[in-house]
Amino acid sequence: MPLTPEQDAEIADLRATPRTTLRAVSEGAEQHLYVPKPVLDHGFVRMIDYMGDDAAICQAARVSYGRGTKSVQNDEGLIRYLMRHWHSTPFEMCELKLHVKLPVFVARQWIRHRTANVNEYSARYSILDREFYIPRTEDLAAQSSQNNQGRGDVLGPEESARVLDWLREDAHRAYDHYEQMISDEGQQGVARELARMNLPANIYTQWYWKVDLHNLFHFLRLRADSHAQYEIRVYADAICEMVKDWVPAAYRAFEEYRLGGVTLSASGVECLRRMLAGEEVTQETSGMSAREWREFNSQWIT
Repeated sequence: MPLTPEQDAEIADLRATPRTTLRAVSEGAEQHLYVPKPVLDHGFVRMIDYMGDDAAICQAARVSYGRGTKSVQNDEGLIRYLMRHWHSTPFEMCELKLHVKLPVFVARQWIRHRTANVNEYSARYSILDREFYIPRTEDLAAQSSQNNQGRGDVLGPEESARVLDWLREDAHRAYDHYEQMISDEGQQGVARELARMNLPANIYTQWYWKVDLHNLFHFLRLRADSHAQYEIRVYADAICEMVKDWVPAAYRAFEEYRLGGVTLSASGVECLRRMLAGEEVTQETSGMSAREWREFNSQWIT
């Protein structure tokens, strides 16, 4: 289950006792505070705290640029201008703190984004729960033939069943041995910091993750993308729903210029100019590698 009864009670208590404040309040974010959004089979993501709103972005920009922003007619126009021209520091004035429960192998991908503050559940001091991520049948796929770090065709029913059996059996066997190693019944027992190394990468961990909006948008641009691994993409999608309500104008600009936009290389710009002029351009005459040409076509031609 995503949350323990004690955590549910804590959330109910926090939401039942609102506090008055003089700081900026986002009504959209308030709806999400403390409430867990289920992700995968045992995971969740929930908003613990936030700082700032759309107005905070504009406030910071106007301090920085002064008269330079007077031609922008409204706050949303200013935010779109900032996003369009990659002016990142005003977005850093907003911050979000999340509580995330996720499989260890997803956490190892996530931690590559080094621009956040993280505090993770410690298996040196505490005992991890017997909870493992087991994929759905439709999420089991073979290696992609075109991408060394991606998935290809979905596995057939017999192979899927065999793989799922192995995942369950191996995870529970490893956890059985973990429990036996840390037990002190009839033995000294192994230190938790040593016993944890036997646990599989699909066991769940938890952390608090605090990040500013600029770096959060960078995380979401990469991890909410269709090419991202499914198991981290679903967390990014859940966070997108929160951010959309927290800073709606900034999120609309992010969708427009980052999620929905594409970037062209100098070679790509030149090829597009030649195509618009009526020239037939091929991969051989484009100056691009086969993979670059394939990506170019997927973005602009098909």
